[in-house]
Amino acid sequence: MARRPEHIAPPEVFYNEEEARKYTHSSRMMDIQAQMCERSLELLLLPEDQSCFLLDIGCGSGLSGTVLDEQGHIWVGLDISQAMLNVAVDRAVDGDLIHGDMGQGMPFRAGSFDGAVSISALQWLCNADKKSHNPVKRLETFFTSLFACLSRTARAVFQFYPENSEQIDLLTTQAMKAGFYGGVVVDYPNSAKAKKFFLVLMTGGDMPMPKAVGADSENSTISYTAQRQHFKQLRGKSLKKSRDWILEKKERRRRQGKDTRDDTKYTGRKRSKKF
Repeated sequence: MARRPEHIAPPEVFYNEEEARKYTHSSRMMDIQAQMCERSLELLLLPEDQSCFLLDIGCGSGLSGTVLDEQGHIWVGLDISQAMLNVAVDRAVDGDLIHGDMGQGMPFRAGSFDGAVSISALQWLCNADKKSHNPVKRLETFFTSLFACLSRTARAVFQFYPENSEQIDLLTTQAMKAGFYGGVVVDYPNSAKAKKFFLVLMTGGDMPMPKAVGADSENSTISYTAQRQHFKQLRGKSLKKSRDWILEKKERRRRQGKDTRDDTKYTGRKRSKKF
């Protein structure tokens, strides 16, 4: 089995000038990028017959941007590989290009974009390519800044290649903490080759998740709305030593068969200082 690119070198190193041009001139990669971007646009649920202002995260050489152009949208692309961006310039893509690391946050004004797409880039943030890199903190910075620069009716769709279920949990947890609703849509879940993962994030509240393609059951759509509601309830409140926290802890002890004091109206009550 071929090694995953993110295990070989950091993206700005792996996608050097040679690799960038090889990637861009591969008819197979061009077809895959076009298909994944078209599917991402479907999941964005953009208004019909309307040009939108979109963010392409990990835009590379602009292959996905070409699809955005064909659909009549205006876009801005961000990528960490200067070699990839140089190829995009040579291809004279219509989008504005920015050289930047998505793990350091999105450098855009609040509420700027009507939506965001990303093709095969998100999994790179799960790795620590430098001693200073902390995947959890980088994901937190990324999702928080992305949430801020999207309008409050926008969606963001990431086509990505998770290495395992732990990566999926890491990505969704950080996205929900940042304020997003949503979950993972798995197209063709029973196919080894055609199976594709899409993280669908929503800023406008709890809405039904889109249906997967080629799925026989609802198991191919994983919603994390309940987790998002949990983080929303905890925001601004003390996690530990509150009444709810104490009651939950006591209930866990009872289920474990441990001796636990009865609940009373004084449970969790703040004690006055003794002088």
